[in-house]
Amino acid sequence: MMYGFGFGNGHGMGNFFGGGMLMMGLFWIVIIVAVVYFVRNSNNSIDRNGGRSFKEDPIEIARQRYAKGEISKEELQEIKEELRK
Repeated sequence: MMYGFGFGNGHGMGNFFGGGMLMMGLFWIVIIVAVVYFVRNSNNSIDRNGGRSFKEDPIEIARQRYAKGEISKEELQEIKEELRK
């Protein structure tokens, strides 16, 4: 008697673990790994307040810098004109 995975004796890979059980297990492992991957990567875009992170408006940043006195009124106007192009 020969035990193994030979294809000539009727005990091939099709009967391994009851037919398709191995393939079904691999299928679920792939699905679980994909879900974990997407969940981990989606958390990178959530900020501390629980909302989605987004880029600030460049004109608003320039206005804030003007309000703090970091740039002059002329520089603010130049930034606005440049960003509207």
